[in-house]
Amino acid sequence: MSDVVNVKTASADELDAVPGLQGHGFEIVRYRGERGRFTDLRQLEEVPGLAGKVDGSRAALSVGEG
Repeated sequence: MSDVVNVKTASADELDAVPGLQGHGFEIVRYRGERGRFTDLRQLEEVPGLAGKVDGSRAALSVGEG
């Protein structure tokens, strides 16, 4: 995947396409819906099942405008 994915606006399918996040897109979108938009990529560590798994995906992610 060459495009950077904005975790503030991405769908579950878009997030599932990011290496290292496969199968976690739904949980990320649900967390975002319950807690509000992400302001920092470190917040992904709080999503159930992602603790310690996000570092390898950071280059493909952003929390830019959205």
